[in-house]
Amino acid sequence: MILFIHRKDLRTSDLPAFDAIASAQEDSLHVLILEPFLLRNKRYLEHSGQNFLQHVARLQQEYAKQGKLLHLLYGEPEAILQRLAGVHPIQEVSIHADYTPYALTRDRLLQDTAYALNLRFHARHDSMLCDLEAFMDWCGRSEPFKVFTPFYRRWRAFLAQRFRPPYAAGLSSLRTVALHPQLADAFQLPEAIARELTALAPAAEQMNPDHVFENFLHADLNDYKVNRDHYAQERTSRISRHLNTGAISARTLYSRLTEEEDIGEDWLRQLAWRDFYLGQARLDRDFFNYENVYDLSALGTQHFEAWAQGRTGIPVIDAAMRQLNATGWMPNRLRMITAMFLTKNLGCPFIYGERYFRLKLSDYDNAQNRGGWLWSSSLGFDASPYFRVMNPVTQSQTHDPSGSYIRTWLPERADWSDKDIHLPDEDAIVDLKRSRAYAIEVYKEIMQSRQS
Repeated sequence: MILFIHRKDLRTSDLPAFDAIASAQEDSLHVLILEPFLLRNKRYLEHSGQNFLQHVARLQQEYAKQGKLLHLLYGEPEAILQRLAGVHPIQEVSIHADYTPYALTRDRLLQDTAYALNLRFHARHDSMLCDLEAFMDWCGRSEPFKVFTPFYRRWRAFLAQRFRPPYAAGLSSLRTVALHPQLADAFQLPEAIARELTALAPAAEQMNPDHVFENFLHADLNDYKVNRDHYAQERTSRISRHLNTGAISARTLYSRLTEEEDIGEDWLRQLAWRDFYLGQARLDRDFFNYENVYDLSALGTQHFEAWAQGRTGIPVIDAAMRQLNATGWMPNRLRMITAMFLTKNLGCPFIYGERYFRLKLSDYDNAQNRGGWLWSSSLGFDASPYFRVMNPVTQSQTHDPSGSYIRTWLPERADWSDKDIHLPDEDAIVDLKRSRAYAIEVYKEIMQSRQS
């Protein structure tokens, strides 16, 4: 029997582990473990946790529709494995690999536990569109790409030659087995989380990632290059909340995209940026540690709460933060503007914004979120130069001239003129010109402080 553990792969098709299980022609016990650390401090009530649980509810429904068994458990993965192996004839543990510091530690414990029990252990790569090891070997490189453009050229050529299409085996071809009742009781979900899953089930049933992407392909792909920064129009794919939980795979998106007459090169670059950051998470030893590589002691947190609550007095910043807090969504350009404003104009260490987005973004992904914050704060590979400080007023005037986005999220400005609606309040917490000059001075020193 093979034990398969779902994590950031909340779907029932195009899974390398499913192909392996189908080839082995063995029974499989399928579990999804909700881990206390990842749901601590009631994170399941935040937008990121709600999105994850909604996809968990949808996965339960997909299993049920196909007459298969999925078991939701709560606890430490290695402890659960120990108990499962004691009552089930498990011979192999199968997972899809994850690469955050927490995930690496967790999976080492899981692997050590499996080996101590004389079980086979397989962690298969699934998150990236290109196989990283094969890609790096094909490029003749051992060090990660530090600039996106040459990475993209090689990535594009590699996929043209060696793209691995979606895996054929789906859940319907597997023989799933029941969980021993004693274990279901021992690792049952806390009542509060169980209630949330039940409450989210109706919305989960209406959710269909494939339809979301098809609608984008037919309605908005051709105009994506023009419309993506016009954030008031909301003409982007909105597929990220599904992709980042693994409810749909990057392989499926690429396959469908390349079937189109116009491949949508600008949207494809977004998948490349995703792989760029996922590759850094695995290859850049400092990716999860840049806050300790540079001396950020000149920065402070005195304005963080005002930023988080949308009370800075800079209209587009406050509108974006209010949308995020209310809905769990923020258009990508506004993520860059708000992040750069916090780190540069407000002089706050990026880790505070990164952690806030971790809770509030419904499409949160650790590597993508950190990559975006490193870019905005001029740290990491191919980041924005330290002397670049976006002017939020100019950005607002350029990408939403009529101010319709601000009118939506700052109704107190609904009657302002198209010219005045973008301008800072008289009591805004910082002066944009002076804070920009100070940020350039401070970040120049930060760039020179890198520890070897």
